Amino acid sequence: MDDLTYTLRQLCQRNRDGSHATQADRQRSLILAARQLREAGFRQMRATSLKGKHVGALLQRWQAEGLSVGTLINRMAHLRWWAEKVGKAGILPADNTKLGIADRRYATNESKAKELGDGLARITDPYVRMSLRLQAALGLRREESIVSVRPPHLASRSRVMPAATTSRCRVPWWSAV
Repeated sequence: MDDLTYTLRQLCQRNRDGSHATQADRQRSLILAARQLREAGFRQMRATSLKGKHVGALLQRWQAEGLSVGTLINRMAHLRWWAEKVGKAGILPADNTKLGIADRRYATNESKAKELGDGLARITDPYVRMSLRLQAALGLRREESIVSVRPPHLASRSRVMPAATTSRCRVPWWSAV
């Protein structure tokens, strides 16, 4: 184990910020960064010898590896933690866009809703057909359209949904079966 890896481990063990998972992820990421700095030719480093050229070399390597934006953001957060703990918080900008890292994109930005179309007429079971109509009209998930929730409710919260839209009012509840 080289000096940088050893001093980074000590730094992580003496500064237990965050949850156990966060601490473990941070230590893993920093040890990886130490190995990659050694491979890049930076020898005789300690945790306190972090400089902008080291951060630049790591970022250039990570971008060349084609890592996702989220991974880059997480690793830069770990490098910022390292810089803060050794008293060199100024070597890294607080904003990732200044380093050429884009904002994180979340996968939940698109709707995963499916249209019923004419497939509803092919369903022979009236209960399944009605549960699918309830899903479409009320925006329910599959299980929510099947299960009837009776009081007492979880956390004393009501499970009643008002018919706020006209499409909800037009669902023929009485012809369900």
